[in-house]
Amino acid sequence: MGERLLLVGMMGSGKSTVARLAADRLGWAWIDTDEMVVRATGSSVADLFSHHGEARFREEEAAAIASALEGDEAMVVSVGGGAVLDPANRDRLKAGGTVVWLRARPETLVERVGDGAGRPLLAGDSRQAREETLRTLERARRSLYAEVATEIVDVDGLDAGTVADRLVDAVGFDAPGREARR
Repeated sequence: MGERLLLVGMMGSGKSTVARLAADRLGWAWIDTDEMVVRATGSSVADLFSHHGEARFREEEAAAIASALEGDEAMVVSVGGGAVLDPANRDRLKAGGTVVWLRARPETLVERVGDGAGRPLLAGDSRQAREETLRTLERARRSLYAEVATEIVDVDGLDAGTVADRLVDAVGFDAPGREARR
């Protein structure tokens, strides 16, 4: 199996953007599990939630994670924020590569998610309601992110390029396609 750098964290932590930047720095491919679900189903994440429910989305997400961990190509994978809720996904992630938790305070997350458009767990909520939802989700998921994480990169107050640099430094990948220094 090819080397995998797996990014976990809350919605708004920058996983998708940082995955692209880190992949560029490493000379690796990148993939986003939410985008994989959209391609596989032909529906947006929001539509899957509203028409088929969260359980159906989570099934598709688990299949996307399993698929993302296959193959021989070195890859950075942005993993959906709630994927860690499934114990089987946590096991896959821990066995599948180097897992980095992009950790952010709820205040940072609420700024980054804006009005919550396209985010089914936040859609239509007021700013105050979005912040409370994010706080609740972060409290519920914090220990799960910590369980799977090999490394933690705090993202508060940092731009995506700086986060990508810190991420690559934290995991010790020193050149494109080379194994981590551990």
